[in-house]
Amino acid sequence: MEKQNKSAMADGRTLVKLVYFSANGDNCEESRDGSIVVRSGCSVLQGRLCFAKFETRKIDDCLEFIRFNILQHSGVHQHPNGTARDKLSIKATGGGAFKFADLFNEKLGILFDKEDEMHCLVGGVNFLLKTVPREAFTYLDGQKEFVQIDHNDLYPYLLVNIGSGVSMIKVDGDGKYERISGTSLGGGTFLGLGKLLTKCKSFDELLELSHHGNNRVIDMLVGDIYGGTDYSKIGLSSTAIASSFGKAISDGKELEDYQPEDVARSLLRMISNNIGQIAYLNALRFGLKRIFFGGFFIRGHEYTMDTISVAVHFWSRGEAKAMFLRHEGFLGALGAFASYKDQSHNNDLESQHHTVQRAILNCSGDNFRHIPVAGNLNEGETIECSINLV
Repeated sequence: MEKQNKSAMADGRTLVKLVYFSANGDNCEESRDGSIVVRSGCSVLQGRLCFAKFETRKIDDCLEFIRFNILQHSGVHQHPNGTARDKLSIKATGGGAFKFADLFNEKLGILFDKEDEMHCLVGGVNFLLKTVPREAFTYLDGQKEFVQIDHNDLYPYLLVNIGSGVSMIKVDGDGKYERISGTSLGGGTFLGLGKLLTKCKSFDELLELSHHGNNRVIDMLVGDIYGGTDYSKIGLSSTAIASSFGKAISDGKELEDYQPEDVARSLLRMISNNIGQIAYLNALRFGLKRIFFGGFFIRGHEYTMDTISVAVHFWSRGEAKAMFLRHEGFLGALGAFASYKDQSHNNDLESQHHTVQRAILNCSGDNFRHIPVAGNLNEGETIECSINLV
């Protein structure tokens, strides 16, 4: 049976993201107090990083998942009501780290060791770019190409994290970053307007709906203004969007006259285009050539990535490229997880933490291997690595 231990959470407005370490258990066994005992002088624990997400409106599902997959399978002794007998501390970041702190303590006996959200986002990206092969990639015109990252020439870069809103962060090194811009038009805008306009109940439902739509039914294109021709003098093709939702002005139609999938497509295109343009303008402002996009708004959705990439390509005249991350939705949780290695522990902390939670992550060289899975979404993927016990 796998032993599941070290974990971290990123709690946002709409989603809870969870990263946890699952040990193979071949070289270790659990002692009566729930801590790991290493056999035969073994100093390295092999295992995988696992990923899971839950909607905040279904927080009970998250609690049950942690109770079964982390507490019970870790051998943590529990009261009959499912809470841990000894308080267990895990890393947590984001607004939900404050919002749900009392709930997790009451229902699971888990204390949140809170980490700064922006610091965790940057730490998560740096962790992925430095340790995970084939993590970053470009996507343009239906072509996905992995990018080889030169660790000696990584900085500076622009991180565009698309959650409910959007933060744009200039990263100059480990722990060296500055939030330089952002926009309130992000994933929350897409879901909020989408629910009002299409009656979809979830982000995934809305995203799937957009996949079947045609934004040209609602968006006003350059060709609609200029008789189907390009405006070549200023470099605009006839298919360029002149006004998102612009046709609704003169069509004489009501909302119910449009197909919901077309509305969803236009909405996704509008927000993605806007993010791509603002991102490039900020990269231009600071002379940055590398732009990494992350956050659960993207979710490996090809149309979203292509729209962002086209916007960056257009405004930069091909000089800059949008880059995406395979684990884009778990940046904050990964940064919180990686922060264990920076923590020194005193005796009081040791009584609160699982032994593996006091480990130093070592995912470099021969100790690291990425386990690929089918599909673009990163939930359910694992990263195989080893942990040096301290």
